Parts: sequence; C-alpha cells; structure tokens
Amino acid sequence: MGHVDFKVILGVLGNITAICLFTSPIPTFIKIVKKKTVADYSGFPYVCTLLNCLLWVVYGLPVVEFQVLVVTINAAGCFIEFLFLTLYLLNAEKKIRMKVMKLLMLVLVSFIAVTVLVLELIEDKKKRKTVIGTLCAVFAVGMYASPLSIMRMVIQTRSVKYMPFLLSLFNFINGLVWFGYAFIGGVDIYIAIPNGLGAASGIAQLALYAFYRNATPRDGDEKGNPTKATNNNFASIELEKNGAQKQSSHVSKSQTNEIV
Repeated sequence: MGHVDFKVILGVLGNITAICLFTSPIPTFIKIVKKKTVADYSGFPYVCTLLNCLLWVVYGLPVVEFQVLVVTINAAGCFIEFLFLTLYLLNAEKKIRMKVMKLLMLVLVSFIAVTVLVLELIEDKKKRKTVIGTLCAVFAVGMYASPLSIMRMVIQTRSVKYMPFLLSLFNFINGLVWFGYAFIGGVDIYIAIPNGLGAASGIAQLALYAFYRNATPRDGDEKGNPTKATNNNFASIELEKNGAQKQSSHVSKSQTNEIV
C-alpha cells in the first residue's frame, strides 16, 4: 500500500510541474493578444503538443491501462493547447491561419483514425498499450529536438538569456518525477524513457546555465553589435537571434510532452 501512496504523491507532484510547463507560453500569448498579431511565432509546437496530450489521454484510459493521474494532466494539457490554438488562430493572418488549421485538422483526423483502428483491431490491452505507448514515447522523444537548438545557441553565444532558468528547472523536476512514477508498482517503459530523457535534458540545461550564467557573451555589446564570426555556424547567430526568444517560449511545448 505504501508504494501506491508514494506513486500518487509523485503523480500529483508531476501534475503540478507539468501545469507549470503547459502554461509557460502565457506571456507570449499576452503579447499576441495585445498586438493582435502572431508575428513570427509558429503554431506548430502547440499542434504537436496537443497531439501528444491526446495520445497520452488514450494511454491512461481503461481501454488501455487506467492511470487517472496520466489522464488528468494530459486532459488539462489538451484544454490549454486548444485555448492557445484558438487565440493563435484568432490573431493570425489568413494565410497563416489556414496553414495551421489544415495541420490541426490533419492531426485530429490522424489521431481519431489511429485510435479507432487500435481499439477495433486489437482486443488485448497489453498489445494496445504497446502500440499507443510506443507512439506516445516516440512523439515525446522526438520533441526533445527543440531544447537542443537553444542549448546550442547558449554554447555559441556564451549567454543564457535565451534559456530561462525556471523553465529548465521545471523541465528537470517534471522529467525526474514522472521517471520515478514509472518505476513504482511495476516498470512502465513508455513513461520512463521519454521522462528519463527529459530529466537528462533538464540536467544538461541547468549545467549550461551554471557554466555560462556569468560568462562574457560573444554575441555583441549592450547595443546589440555582433562580434565577428569565427566559424560558419556562428555566422548564422545574428539571423537566429531574432527568433531565439520565440524559440525559448516554445521549448516548454516540446517538454510538456514528456509529461505523461
């Protein structure tokens, strides 16, 4: 009974940290609503996060393996992502709006099709868990590519201004909590693998933050004048800088999907 109680505690803690990650783009959407434009912000991360949350909701339902805390946090994630996407579409230009709406429809139709096929063609719950769990883990792991671009920029510029400390901290805590959750009362590899990588990613981000937080930046002085590039990769930094802040606001979107 003790391990069950501890698993519930970890699950509740995981729900709290996951909500912090899910809601991290709120400042971005405040800017979007105030300016009534999405500018260069991409809607792609929110569509991907929505799909990831939908898959985890199915994974946690009784038709696969009932895990109420997995369902609650990802149902909340679905609601938050739908809200973000609604605000995005309302403030996007027609061309961008149509592009995101097409992607959203494709994702929703694909999700419904896959779910129906799995539930209709596979009767054994263990096999259902394998199929849905694999999809969840693959999507979650795949979305770790986003933080890597920010980490690369931190190394190249010797500046942590594009990698918020609290976001990295919550990413680490969230991954660690759900990784521990996966090992209580039996090992759940589909939860353990993406969240283990999430915790490792968080550690790497925190290590970079500690190493570079007092370093002298390479990306120019206070007026924003860039230093001369020393290699081909660094030559693109100034082009990336304008979009980097936007990227950092989206990092959480790919990290919440590690959230089971």
